[in-house]
Amino acid sequence: MITLNLKRENFWLDLISGVRVHVRPASTALVMAARVEALKAEAEPALRSTALIKRLAQLAIVEWDGVGGEDGKPLPVTPEGVLALMDLWPIAEAFERLYLGPALFLEQEKNG
Repeated sequence: MITLNLKRENFWLDLISGVRVHVRPASTALVMAARVEALKAEAEPALRSTALIKRLAQLAIVEWDGVGGEDGKPLPVTPEGVLALMDLWPIAEAFERLYLGPALFLEQEKNG
């Protein structure tokens, strides 16, 4: 049985100790928009996954805690900042696992 989250509210994800992101729900529209852009951007299949995660993060992240600049001051969420954050492997891996993972699990259940 699939449990539906009918509220569809933004929620927090703890990515690593001290870093968390406030994200929009992984809706079909959001994931498909990121997928289409990733397919356009990257010709090599190996790079499409990276492009998908980065674009999905740009579309999903609306706020964050624990992300600062070189001066130690908190940074605002920007598309460039999200890309820089996703360039850090532990962050990108945690985002993929925690944000996209549940959606992929549902896709497997549906096709299983």
